[in-house]
Amino acid sequence: MTVRKTRRASLMVATALSLALSLQPLVTTPTSAQWIVYDPMNFSQNVLTAARELQQINNQIQMLTNQSQSLVNQAKNLASLPMSTLAQLQSTIARTQSLLTQAQNISFNVQQIQTAYSSSYGAAPTTGSNATLFAAAQTRWQNSVGAFEDSLKVQAGVVGNISTNSSAMTSLVTASQSATGALQAAQAGNQLLALQSQQLSDLVAVLVAKGRADALEQARVTATESQGQQQYKIFSTRSGYQPGNVTMFSSN
Repeated sequence: MTVRKTRRASLMVATALSLALSLQPLVTTPTSAQWIVYDPMNFSQNVLTAARELQQINNQIQMLTNQSQSLVNQAKNLASLPMSTLAQLQSTIARTQSLLTQAQNISFNVQQIQTAYSSSYGAAPTTGSNATLFAAAQTRWQNSVGAFEDSLKVQAGVVGNISTNSSAMTSLVTASQSATGALQAAQAGNQLLALQSQQLSDLVAVLVAKGRADALEQARVTATESQGQQQYKIFSTRSGYQPGNVTMFSSN
């Protein structure tokens, strides 16, 4: 039984070898044979590692994008306002100041006002001719008339500035609303404050010119009353009327 099994096994081995030898011409065997071994566990681990590396790259890209956007925002915040109304406002203020410096007779000067009040608006003189008193009254009247004219000029100049200020305000509000950064918005706000200051200066100029005219007129009225009282006092102290002979028609 053992001998028979051994022979059968030997026959099977021989048959397999014969079959392999008979198929050898049909199969091309590489010079150096390579065996490919597929490991599912190792493949899964490599996929997970690649996914993690890809996520890290994406995170870095997002971080660089955020940094770039931050730099862009900082650049916008540092960008200056592309317009300025400073020269326009300065020109408007200069026009108003020029009108104030054109004040007639008595300017806005402390020393000149003191001199004028001492000479024309002080106490009425106790002596002097009527011509001298009339000249002083005429000077005071001219001062009042000139002051009212100056006041009207200043008011007209300020009214003329309204259209210019309106245009500047529209431009600044538009620039403020379309500002791309904090600096532009702040600069637009500062220029709006400058415009407001200029408008307040115009208002002060109007009040000053009007106040000057009113003050000179009140001073004129007061000086006229004082002069009238002094003239009456001089007249009342004169000697009474002395009658005399008057010849109206000569006799032939």
